[in-house]
Amino acid sequence: MAIYHVNQKLGCDCNCGCADKPFATINQAAQVALAGDEIIIHEGVYRERVAPRWGGKSNTNRITYQAAAGEHVVIKGSEVISAWEDAKLEGAKVPVFKAVISNDIFGDYNPYDTKLYGDWLMDPFPCPLHTGDVYFDGKSLYEAVTLDELKDPKVRKTGPCSPWCGTEEVIPNCENTVFLWHAVVDHKANTTTIYAHFGNFTKEQLADHLIEINVRETLFAPSQVNTNYLTVRGIEFAHGATQWAPPTGVQRGMLDTYWSKGWIIEHCHFHDAKTSAVSIGKEISTGDNESTRFKRKPGYQHQLEDVFKAVNRGWSFDIIGSHIIRYNVMHDCGQNGIVGHLGCIGSDIHHNKIYNIAMKHEFFGHEIAGIKLHAALDVRIHHNEFYNCTLGTWLDWEAQGTQVCNNVYYDNYRDIMIEVTHGPCLVANNIFASEYNFDNVAQGSALVNNIFAGFTRHIDTRDRATPYHAAHSTAVTGFAVVYSGDDRVYGNYFIGGNSNHPEAKYGTAHYNGHPSTFEEYNKLTFGTCQHDHDKFHLINDPVYIDHNVYLKYAPVYESEQHFVKTSHDPKLKVYRNEQGLMVDFDATAEMLGLTFEAITTKALGETRLSECAFENHDGSPLTIDTDLVDSARPVDKVCVGPLQNLKVGANTIKIWD
Repeated sequence: MAIYHVNQKLGCDCNCGCADKPFATINQAAQVALAGDEIIIHEGVYRERVAPRWGGKSNTNRITYQAAAGEHVVIKGSEVISAWEDAKLEGAKVPVFKAVISNDIFGDYNPYDTKLYGDWLMDPFPCPLHTGDVYFDGKSLYEAVTLDELKDPKVRKTGPCSPWCGTEEVIPNCENTVFLWHAVVDHKANTTTIYAHFGNFTKEQLADHLIEINVRETLFAPSQVNTNYLTVRGIEFAHGATQWAPPTGVQRGMLDTYWSKGWIIEHCHFHDAKTSAVSIGKEISTGDNESTRFKRKPGYQHQLEDVFKAVNRGWSFDIIGSHIIRYNVMHDCGQNGIVGHLGCIGSDIHHNKIYNIAMKHEFFGHEIAGIKLHAALDVRIHHNEFYNCTLGTWLDWEAQGTQVCNNVYYDNYRDIMIEVTHGPCLVANNIFASEYNFDNVAQGSALVNNIFAGFTRHIDTRDRATPYHAAHSTAVTGFAVVYSGDDRVYGNYFIGGNSNHPEAKYGTAHYNGHPSTFEEYNKLTFGTCQHDHDKFHLINDPVYIDHNVYLKYAPVYESEQHFVKTSHDPKLKVYRNEQGLMVDFDATAEMLGLTFEAITTKALGETRLSECAFENHDGSPLTIDTDLVDSARPVDKVCVGPLQNLKVGANTIKIWD
């Protein structure tokens, strides 16, 4: 095993990389490190792209990239620009400066000549925005579509935060906060001119501020697939000029596993990606935005094809996925903290703090969330904190064997969405504290021991068939439309409300009309002797709902047998203080008196279509016998909700530091 050192201030890439003769760049170390080697990176801001040449050989024989103990290491996709001059724009009502930059700085990728592009990028459309960004003291500016807009910013509408929220975000009319930029690329002169409005700062004052432009799409990404078993630890990543990342496109992130297996990404800080911070997604051979490029078929059809392309090229747990992403902070990215399709299978994502995702609202598309995964087979998302996101977590297509457990969501536009999948998908021991909790556009989910403090949208989708798989396998065993239902809903708190959203549903009464047992469903289908495929479209799937508590008179499913319904307001509050992440919750004896046996694999049964059980990723049976803070539950007397040890009256609980 070799240990290589990188020291920007003292090193040279002509050195051997030892402690006394370190390399100057991380990428130089990345070209020589082999399985079992360790790269120690010393303090500094490294403005480079790291493209690992080799991977490790196994989970215990990997290549490690880590910041030196106690030292701050930053990899940036940006360069500092200091040569700003008065742009002298005729008719400008605000100060505008310009910097003329040689295109040589960009290499073969100029973010100011590369438009945001791809399937499901919806607003603005056609998209005039670019993958470039300008940063003033670390804060990203808004792109002006034209020079005229730059000359007179006024009040700018930045577009809808989503087609469901029904509102538009508006930037205040304040010249000191509405900083804008616009770029003009001159290929003949080989230059890019950045025009920028930095509020009321003068040219002399700009010299006291850090102004950067991003020039690199990825910051840490191999150039070839199957660069396996890398560890990345303790590094800050910022300013990636990443492209829009739909499931049918090449999903690039600032850190990009690029169709590999077994990475560990831990104790890192990711921020200010144009789109996605971390990609555990697909690569080009399975398709690249073919709906947008060829305009022959909808994106849905291409995505279906991409799944079969992946299967045909050997997509499996043996060679792809199983990444560990833990103890990271991710914020202020335009599309995702973590994105993935196909390449995310088997991954374990835990103890991350994800916030301010897609809150700039420069653009919108149907792939935006703190974590947005397609085909998240056997993925575990647990002990994470999501706040101030357009959408916290979005599981789309093939959320099979997926577990979303022990997470806290608050102050988001939406907390979680599960879409066009057949399960089994387990959602347990979470707090969903935002006003808009859950888009349930799926079937085969088990909702166990959660707090739902807001409303749900419950939607069947019988115009799109999506695949399902053999248990713990990428092998496709069939595909079907989403009938909605086949859900298990046990031991949750539902808090009523009065949202004016036209599709808002509280509690579980939106399941009314669904059979409460499989036997009842069976009588409605096969019991009629009229059970051809068209009959199934007319019959709701069964649901299994019991032992829930309904607060503030949240509506109850008509066939639930054991429940509590009360006017009580628990005064739920999720917040941070000097102790950590805190939850306030007021409980009554009636609420705490409803108990039941711990939910198990046997109790949850098999989903109707995939015929797979709710079990752990390794196939072992599960028992939900701990709570949100990992306290043990007595298996014969489980309390409702994610917190087992509540007392009557006001409770203040520290979730984690």
